[in-house]
Amino acid sequence: MKKMTWMMAVMVLMAGCTFVEPTEQAQGVRIAYLSQVKDCKKLGHVTVSVLDKVGFITRSAEDMSEELEILARNSAAEMKGDTAVAMSKIDKGEQLFDIYRCRP
Repeated sequence: MKKMTWMMAVMVLMAGCTFVEPTEQAQGVRIAYLSQVKDCKKLGHVTVSVLDKVGFITRSAEDMSEELEILARNSAAEMKGDTAVAMSKIDKGEQLFDIYRCRP
């Protein structure tokens, strides 16, 4: 019984934790709206994903959104971009972002 309670407590704590960290290169990448990138060069798109559940506990949309944006910023930096724009809503822990270069 104590083991089951301990496991449940760990799962609840993990459900609220952020496991994704921005890379050093991603520090300069911003998340923008589509209307803000009209003068930028589109480099491509990326689909990023995180766990939407830890065990049987559904993660909060806020936690998933934060992690997905970090992953999009990391991907943009890898693509030599400086801006990422969310092009879809979060669906089962997955989201599509377009990547742009707005600064010369």
